Amino acid sequence: MAVQQNRVTRSRRNMRRSHDALVAGNPNECSNCGELKRPHHVCPSCGHYNDREVIAAAQAVDLDDDAA
Repeated sequence: MAVQQNRVTRSRRNMRRSHDALVAGNPNECSNCGELKRPHHVCPSCGHYNDREVIAAAQAVDLDDDAA
């Protein structure tokens, strides 16, 4: 079993942990639909990125009784 050579002080331990804190997200509004989205990502609700449509939104599909 490993045994520490020297005691790690509270100050040094906490300085090491200073980068472990979680940061909140930074959502932006979509310029097309106004929904919140991650910066530099395609809008999940409308499929636009940088004022142009990247992913075509799927229309509602009517299924026949036979197909189901």
